[in-house]
Amino acid sequence: MIKIKLKKLKKLIINNNLDGYIVPKNDAYFSEFSFPDRLKTISNFSGSAGFAIILKEKNYLFVDGRYTIQAEKECGKYFKIIEIPKSWPKDVLKKYKRKLYLGYDPQLLTNVNLNRLFYGLCNLYPLKNNLIDLVKKQKKRKFTNSFYSLGHKITGETIKSKMSRLIKHIKSKNIDNIFISAPENVAWLLNLRGKDNPFSPIPNCKIILTKQKKIYFFSCPKKINKIRKIKPYKNFEFLTYQSFSKIIETLPGKNFCIDGSTCSVANEAFIKLKFNIKSYNDPCYLMKSIKNSTEIKNMENSHIEDGLALTKFIYWIKNKINNKVTEIEAQNKLEKFRKFNKNYLFPSFNTIAGSGANGAIVHYRATKKNNKIIKKNELFLCDSGGQYKYGTTDVTRTLCFKEQPNKIKNIYTKVLKGHIAVATSNLSKLNTGKAIDIRARKYLKKDGLDYAHGTGHGVGFFSNVHEGPQSISKYNTVKLKEGMILSNEPGYYKKNHFGIRIENLVYIKKNKTLSFENLTMAPIEKNLINYKLLNKKEKDYLLRYHLSIYSKYSKFLNKNEKKWLVSLI
Repeated sequence: MIKIKLKKLKKLIINNNLDGYIVPKNDAYFSEFSFPDRLKTISNFSGSAGFAIILKEKNYLFVDGRYTIQAEKECGKYFKIIEIPKSWPKDVLKKYKRKLYLGYDPQLLTNVNLNRLFYGLCNLYPLKNNLIDLVKKQKKRKFTNSFYSLGHKITGETIKSKMSRLIKHIKSKNIDNIFISAPENVAWLLNLRGKDNPFSPIPNCKIILTKQKKIYFFSCPKKINKIRKIKPYKNFEFLTYQSFSKIIETLPGKNFCIDGSTCSVANEAFIKLKFNIKSYNDPCYLMKSIKNSTEIKNMENSHIEDGLALTKFIYWIKNKINNKVTEIEAQNKLEKFRKFNKNYLFPSFNTIAGSGANGAIVHYRATKKNNKIIKKNELFLCDSGGQYKYGTTDVTRTLCFKEQPNKIKNIYTKVLKGHIAVATSNLSKLNTGKAIDIRARKYLKKDGLDYAHGTGHGVGFFSNVHEGPQSISKYNTVKLKEGMILSNEPGYYKKNHFGIRIENLVYIKKNKTLSFENLTMAPIEKNLINYKLLNKKEKDYLLRYHLSIYSKYSKFLNKNEKKWLVSLI
């Protein structure tokens, strides 16, 4: 099928007098949950990030280190897999003696990305029709549910308060209008949620806000029926996306602010016809990354509920492993444990449940085709999360079911040491993700080992499981602030053998200094630890952590579960 689709696409490329076509992962909302997923349509790649350059004679798929193994398996037959940031389009395009002519869909790409990836390398042409849609007609997004309001008692801040903060900011920058093009930021600003995406409660919508506090709200008309009569939203002007260019023409002022990373080429072009464009990072990103006390409390409660489900699951699988449990059966069972809680809504991402070599695929997903029985002698990596009322969880545990070789135990212990080093960081001294990332990797690096993903990502409040601008990575220099939530997930992956990752969510708390506080409460695999490699502080950390779990969950566990949990202390 992929071969046939590529043949059709290349014919269209020739018919449009082009040398190639750029296919991004994202849709028009620039979400990680793309619909339609045109990159998957043309390549079969199912990961959440990447892009393709399809030329008349060659196909290139660009992915980061999380997806190289997965990409090779899914589409290595038809695509040359390029790992970023080790290589970029320039390394491919410089091989050609002339500047190539590449087409793209202006609704799906931004000038920021085009300039970053292709500036000076080729001639770029926006096309009216998306060529992937001409290759295969894409499914239309079905109407699911109307948008709904959370209310400030849940979010901890009123819409009015958030709007005032944003208006104050844009006035200080001499901005007349701002385009909030990222739906997650609209959701935060307006305390809105929806069900447009499979793993996120973010509603697909965009707004224009004027300094006079006028809001133009762009979305599917069917989805606003429930909110348009609610007091905070009564004065909004609700519009379809087709009205965007006409509204731009009517707006007053001179300066218009966009976020260049989420404002499409097409929308930027409309705005540019009338306004001076000021391109900044949307201020909502930083504002929403700093959670208030109500959001933190709700997240804590969600994690306690989630941790109980995972604790019961770990006990269950350790006692069921002799019964030929498959990866899909395991992830379904974990989902069942979560569903016992009335506040649980749906997963926050596709569960990663990989046994042995499958665990080495960072974002592995078990399907009917690749589903395998979890073997007793293999490591089992399970990365999962849930959307709760009201909170978002994300947790990884690596489990074993029999004694493992010292080599594996030593690697696991060094991953654990990195995990503990992050958790116990003094954030008053190490106040960027870049500085903390070094602590996470240092024990592995002594043995020449590393992992090809960041140590941690930001996490939203009943929102996207991946959220910026904060992260723990080799490159992130955003200052870490009180109230931010991040993951702490160092790992190690040996291709075709095993994967190891230990992940908790943490939030930044201020006592005498800034420090991380664990949100995730779930047992850490004891039988993979070489205690000789742990110092007293690390052993004390594990003791306190498991004591805390026991104190929270013991009353909800049966006799056997309780006995097992005690053994971990």
